[in-house]
Amino acid sequence: MKQIDLTRVVQLQGQGAQLVEVLPTKEFEEQHLPGAISLPLAKFKPSNLAKLDKTRAIVVYCWDYQ
Repeated sequence: MKQIDLTRVVQLQGQGAQLVEVLPTKEFEEQHLPGAISLPLAKFKPSNLAKLDKTRAIVVYCWDYQ
């Protein structure tokens, strides 16, 4: 795993990467990054990975305001 900045996220997304937000559903519905896929960490199941294209890069996003 590697931490990247917003500029790199935008660059990767422009190259076809999938943006996955692991925020709780309510927070995702209130505000999320354009084109993001919601896979809440608290409700994560291995079967959720079926939503992702395994041939494309994946950027996982989460923020913590503490």
